[in-house]
Amino acid sequence: MPDSPISATPYEVLGVSSTASQDDLRRAYRRLMRETHPDTGGDAARFTAVQVAWERVGDPDDRAAYDRGRPATSDETPFTWAPRARPKQADTRPRARSYGHPGGWRRERYLVLMREWVGRGEPLDDPYDPALVRSAPMDLRHLLADALAEEATARTLAALGIGFTAWHDVSTGAPEEKIDHVVLGPTGLFAILSEDYGEPVKSRRGELLGKPLGEARPMHDLGVRAKIVSRATRVKFTALLIVLPDDALDESFTVLGTIRGATTVIARQSMLPALLRDGVPGARLIGGNELFDVRTRLQAGIRFV
Repeated sequence: MPDSPISATPYEVLGVSSTASQDDLRRAYRRLMRETHPDTGGDAARFTAVQVAWERVGDPDDRAAYDRGRPATSDETPFTWAPRARPKQADTRPRARSYGHPGGWRRERYLVLMREWVGRGEPLDDPYDPALVRSAPMDLRHLLADALAEEATARTLAALGIGFTAWHDVSTGAPEEKIDHVVLGPTGLFAILSEDYGEPVKSRRGELLGKPLGEARPMHDLGVRAKIVSRATRVKFTALLIVLPDDALDESFTVLGTIRGATTVIARQSMLPALLRDGVPGARLIGGNELFDVRTRLQAGIRFV
């Protein structure tokens, strides 16, 4: 199953309809293997994507299981993008303090819009059924993908330990203009967006670039939102981070520049713990009484969506 609701489906990768015959699938696969093969000047990433797509739908049984959104054998756990039950803590180490509901606003919005898209009065047994999600409009799939990204970041933050505090779904005005996570620890105060655009992105002149972004300027927007929180709570952010799936970035992290004195960074999800524990290069640390004072101001001033 795809890792993200917004990922291209095997049919989209192969450039065929989901109702294409098995022969049409095979012809598209063979053509794309020739066109994308690195030895003939093709793109290695696209070549790999074509292979993965064929593994998922090339065999009729695998294709039927994929189309159902369920595993091919009954002894496998069905795949779902439904909210995870909180696992029992494997160790006794204190976890980071946490406030708010990570991914909560986007999940609620997704459920409302999914109900409208399916149609009022129509049965909707499982709004997270993979087959249903893949057939939904891209804006719906993106909502769910971002909710999952926020939840993944929240799990990472919780494991940082008691020295850190996280506020999730922080309001800066309209709900869609929120800051996904505000994080305070000995290495600084961070404003974080957790994003998933469904494909790799680049950076240029302090901003993210990529086909799925269009004219959007996520780092600029994060700077505007951080300014609102800074004024409301009388604190200064150390860094502004946009966290993306590991396969969306070529580098583990990249420092883009600064916005109003805060270092701007894009980072892979797996790099986030190290960045927060060790600190963003060049950023000022927070400690002692200042850390206590900043936490008090944030606790009194932060509002949630």
